Amino acid sequence: MSELSFLFNPQQVAVIGASASPQKIGYAIVENLIKSGYQGKIYPINPKAKEILGLPCYENIAKVGGPVDLAIISVPAKLCVQVARECGEAGVKGAIIVTAGFKEIGGEGLKLERELQKIGQKYSMRLVGPNCVGLMDTHASLNASFATGFPEKGNISFISQSGAMVVAILDWSFTAGLGFSRFISLGNKADLNEIDFIESCTADPNTKVILCYAEDVADGERFVRVCTEASKVKPIVILKSGTSTAGAQAASSHTGALAGSNRAYDTAFRQSGVLRADNMSELFDLARAFSTQPLPGGDRVAIITNSGGPAIIATDAVEKIGLKMARFDKATVDRLREKLPAESNIYNPIDVLGDARVDRFRFALEIAFGDENVDSVLVILSPSAVAEPENTARAVLEIKDKYPYKPVFAVYMGGKTLVKGREILVENNVPTFTFPESAVAALEGMVRYAHFRAENDKFPSLPPPTVDRDTVKATFYDVLKDRRVLLLAHESSKVLDAYGIPVNHTYLATSVEEACQISQKISFPVVLKVSSPRIAHKTDVGGVEIGLHNRSEVERAYNRIMERVHRYLPDAPIYGIEVQKMVDNGIEVIIGMSRDIQFGPMIAFGLGGIYVNLFKDVSFRLASALNSRQAIEEMIAETKAYTLLKGYRGQKPADMEVLVDSIYRTAQLVQDFEEITELDINPLRVYRKGATGLDVKMTINRIE
Repeated sequence: MSELSFLFNPQQVAVIGASASPQKIGYAIVENLIKSGYQGKIYPINPKAKEILGLPCYENIAKVGGPVDLAIISVPAKLCVQVARECGEAGVKGAIIVTAGFKEIGGEGLKLERELQKIGQKYSMRLVGPNCVGLMDTHASLNASFATGFPEKGNISFISQSGAMVVAILDWSFTAGLGFSRFISLGNKADLNEIDFIESCTADPNTKVILCYAEDVADGERFVRVCTEASKVKPIVILKSGTSTAGAQAASSHTGALAGSNRAYDTAFRQSGVLRADNMSELFDLARAFSTQPLPGGDRVAIITNSGGPAIIATDAVEKIGLKMARFDKATVDRLREKLPAESNIYNPIDVLGDARVDRFRFALEIAFGDENVDSVLVILSPSAVAEPENTARAVLEIKDKYPYKPVFAVYMGGKTLVKGREILVENNVPTFTFPESAVAALEGMVRYAHFRAENDKFPSLPPPTVDRDTVKATFYDVLKDRRVLLLAHESSKVLDAYGIPVNHTYLATSVEEACQISQKISFPVVLKVSSPRIAHKTDVGGVEIGLHNRSEVERAYNRIMERVHRYLPDAPIYGIEVQKMVDNGIEVIIGMSRDIQFGPMIAFGLGGIYVNLFKDVSFRLASALNSRQAIEEMIAETKAYTLLKGYRGQKPADMEVLVDSIYRTAQLVQDFEEITELDINPLRVYRKGATGLDVKMTINRIE
C-alpha cells in the first residue's frame, strides 16, 4: 500500500496522552504540531485537562465527534491496546504509537504488541511503531513527533529503524545545511515497515532520494520486488547495521559456508538497485550528491586541480573504485596547451598549478565540461598564497549552470581559509568534500545507480525451461519417507536430470554383481563411491575408487571400499556403491544454492573443485534475478573462473551456452521446490562442448 496520505498530510490529528506539562512527551507532540505550521485540526485528548497550548481538550477520541485521519498515542503501554481499540471504533485511519514497552522488552510486551496488530487489522487502521519517535513531512508542515526541532525543506526522505538516529540526524542537519522532505521513525514495525514507506516516498513528488537506516528487513521477497520498481524512479541508499555473520545459520554445504546473512543483504540490495552505504558519512554523502546533481551519463571523470598530490590521490581513487579517467579529445588538449602554463598537465588530471587564480580554474572548467568524453567533473582546490576559494566557488557555479546535465563535485582540501568558499558551494547545491576519496566514492555510487536505471528491464527474460516436476516430487517423497534430508548421489542426479541440468548419471549398486553389470552397461572406465547419508567426504574414509577399466577391477574396488568403510565407520548405514562413468578433465566450477531466511534461494557461481573454499571465488545472485542471459553472464564475469572459461593462454573457450543454461535451470529448480534447503554441484566440469556435474550435494526439508 503506497497511499499513506492520511499519515503525511492528515486533515485532523488527535494527540492521545496530550499533556499540559512541558516535561511530558504528550506536550512536546502538541507543541511540535503547532510550531511546524500544521494547518489541519489538532485534538488534544486528556480527560484531566480542559485545554493544552490554547487548544480545547477531549476526554477520549469518541468525544471529538468528527473524523480523525491520524492519532498519535502517548500513553503507558498497558493502556495502548484499549486506546487503539477506541481509535479503530472511531474510524481513525492511522495511528502513531510512540510509547515503548512492547516486544523490545520481551514476552509481556510482545503479547501487547500482537494485540495492537490484531486491532489494526480488524479496523483497517495502519500503525506506525510502537516504540518510535513519530514522523515529519516538511512540505505538509507536519511534525507528528516528539523530536526537538523541525528540518529545513528539502528533497531527502530519511527512514530509520532507530529513533535515536532520527533525532541525532535531525539535530545534525541544522549545521550541515541539509534539507529533508520526510523523517520517519519505524520503531518495532508492528504494521507499517521500511518497505511500505519506501513505496510511499517513491510516490511522493517532494522526495528525490530515499535514505534508510535498517537493522533488518521485514519481508525479503517483497523488499526486493518493491525496491526494484522504486529504484527505477528514485535512488534508495540504505545503511544496514548488524553485518556480522556470527549469528548466521550453520551450513554444511560449500555454498552455505560462503553465504551469510550479510552476503544475502548485499546480493538483494544489488539486485534491486539499492545502494548500500558502509557508514553514516557515506549515507549522507550519497544523499547530498543525489539530491543536488544530475545523474552522470557515464563513468568518465575529469579532474581539475591546483596541486599535484591531491590529484594523484584522486586519480588513484577513481581507478581503484572502477571509474575511468576521461580521455580528452584533441581539440580539448590543444586549447589547454594554448592557454595554460607550459608546466601544467593538460591531459587528465588538469593541473592549473599552485599559483592559479580564478581565471585559470574558470578556463579549465569550461574546457573540461565542454568535452563530450567527460561525464562528470571533480574540482580540487588546495590553499595557497594566491588561491581564491570564494571566486573559484563562484566560477564553479557559473560553469555548472551552463552544463546542468553533468554533475560536479568539489574538494576544498583545507581548513579555515577555505570555509567561505565551501559555504558558497554547499549553499548552491554543489557537494563539497574535504578529501578526494569521499567525493569519488559518492560519484561512483551515482554512476552505479545510473547504470542500474539504464540497464534494468533492458534485456528479455529467458523462456521457461522444459522440466519434469513429477520425477522430482517422487524422489523427494522417497527420501523423506526414508527419514532422510540428504539425497544420495543417484537421487540427486535424477533430480538434476529431470530439470535438464547436465550431470554424470549415478547408479546405485547393492552387490558386486550389480556394480559389474552397471559398469558394462555405461562402458568403462568407471568410478565407484560409497553411498551413505553419514559420509560427506568419501575420500577421507577410502570410499572412492577411480579409473576402473574392467570387471575384475570393479570387483576388487567394490570389496576394498566396503572393507575400509566398515573398518573406519562401522556404524554408518551403507546403502550400496555408486557407479559413475569416468569423464574427461575440464574447467571445474561450482553452482550452488543456499536458502536465506529473509530473501529465499541464493545462487552461487565460481571456481569449483578443491579451490572453492581456498579462493572463495564466488559470485552470488538471488535465484529470482537470474531470468535473463545477460544477468547470468554478468554473474559469471565477476569471477576468476570467467578468465579460464573464455580461454586462457591460448586455450579454447568453454561452452558458455551450456553453463548459462545450467545456472538458469538450477535457479528454476530451487524456486520451484522450496523444500530444497542447500544444493552444491561441485564440480561442474565445463568442456569446449557440453558440461557434466560430477558431485551433487542436496538437502531438503519437509514443507508443512
